[in-house]
Parts: sequence; structure tokens; C-alpha cells
Amino acid sequence: MPLTVIVTRDVEARYRGFLTSAMLEVSPGVYVAPDMTKGVRERVWAVMRDWHLTLGRGSLTLLWRDKSAVGHLRIETLGEPPKNIVDADGVLLVKRK
Repeated sequence: MPLTVIVTRDVEARYRGFLTSAMLEVSPGVYVAPDMTKGVRERVWAVMRDWHLTLGRGSLTLLWRDKSAVGHLRIETLGEPPKNIVDADGVLLVKRK
């Protein structure tokens, strides 16, 4: 079960209440879960996606460990351009699509 991180920016208070029910808020707007399963992560992100489509304010970034991905990390975003992790000669970079 991989570490999962969600970072929120300029979102309604409902996000905080929901995310703190499933994750630890380690800094304002930064939520972590050390052992979140894939199913729980997908359900939490589905709620975030539905709310963001309805409310349309702010941005959210989801990061989790995925051994099959470049740098062993995956990124999903809402409210900002999609991003990919790329390997540039051994240096990991974030590339906007």
C-alpha cells in the first residue's frame, strides 16, 4: 500500500473536512496517508473530481507511489494543467502537458 499525498489550493472547506476523515493534514492544504489502498485512493479522488466539477474553484494535486511509472510516482491534477514526470538523463522533472 503506497504513500498517497493530496495538495489543495483555494478550495472550499468541505474538502478539508472530507480529506481529514481519510488522511492526515500535515500542513494547511497538504494531506498524506502512509498506507492508502488503491481502492480508497480512487474513491477519494472520485469525490474530489465530482466536487471540483460542481464547484469549479481552486486546484488539487494527487501524488502516489507507482513502481511502474517514471520515478515511481504518478500525478493527477484538477484545476491546473495535467503534468507528467519525465526522466531527463537520471534527473526527474515535472512536465506540463
